[in-house]
Amino acid sequence: MGLNLETQIGKIQLKNPVLVASGTFGHAKEFAPLIDLKKLGGIVTKTITLKPRLGNPPTRIVETPSGMLNAIGLQNPGVEKFIEEKLPYFRKLKIPIIVSAMAYTVEEFAEVVKILDREDGIDGFELNLSCPNVSYGTKSGSARMFAHDEKMIEEVVGAVRKVTSKTLIAKLGPDVSDIARMAMAAERGGADAVALINTFTAMVIDLKTRKPVLANKTGGLSGPCVRPIAVRMTWDVCRQTKIPVMGIGGIMNANDALEFLVAGAKAIQVGTANFVNPNASIEILEGIQAFMKKNKISNIQEIIGSVKNT
Repeated sequence: MGLNLETQIGKIQLKNPVLVASGTFGHAKEFAPLIDLKKLGGIVTKTITLKPRLGNPPTRIVETPSGMLNAIGLQNPGVEKFIEEKLPYFRKLKIPIIVSAMAYTVEEFAEVVKILDREDGIDGFELNLSCPNVSYGTKSGSARMFAHDEKMIEEVVGAVRKVTSKTLIAKLGPDVSDIARMAMAAERGGADAVALINTFTAMVIDLKTRKPVLANKTGGLSGPCVRPIAVRMTWDVCRQTKIPVMGIGGIMNANDALEFLVAGAKAIQVGTANFVNPNASIEILEGIQAFMKKNKISNIQEIIGSVKNT
């Protein structure tokens, strides 16, 4: 039985809906000895900023029931070093590459993407508007996380839209009162898609020392514990926006991924599972294929958005 797993995010045609999430797959080269990277639908790179970042001091990761907290702090070599040292390897893979970008001001977001947009081998950009592990600020003082304010989301996306014609994805955070409103703001700004969700701000305390385990005190909670919330938010956004959704959050196996697809996501990203099982993304893809064969489904589009609301 021939299976068609193709799906589309903006201008990016994916041969299948399984991608790996930013910050969980290194720069891909580390995984090359373990899995066939060319089987993936695509890769979302580790987040890149204008200047290099050392990230937060250790301890930066801690396990928690059904999940983990991380406070890496967006450690990365900066945009110029990424282009020089990391991008050449991504180009060789011949699969869609989406670069995750983050900045502290609207102007800086546009600058980072403008620099990257000149380079071959990049198919799109995921704007990280919602990292909980860094301090946001402006020249005039502290500022709110972009993903917490629909006007700021629209402004950032709109500014970046002016400097690139490539596929633009806004990555949104879950700690808002109405995720669909935030997604609609990204849509108004010119986003081709939204990715949701990012991690929840959370804390683990060591009872012996009575201090937070993470040096940053708080970190981003991810893993199976957040999946039902992520599925609900995916469902909410898919009902109220016209642009595609990429579902993220606690996807550990094919059934988890299929929940997001049935809720309406056009594609999914595998994140925390990569820390547990380097082959997770490939196993998830194979599991989706097995589900389709078992249920005599030839086209993935028959699954996407098939949730029954009554």
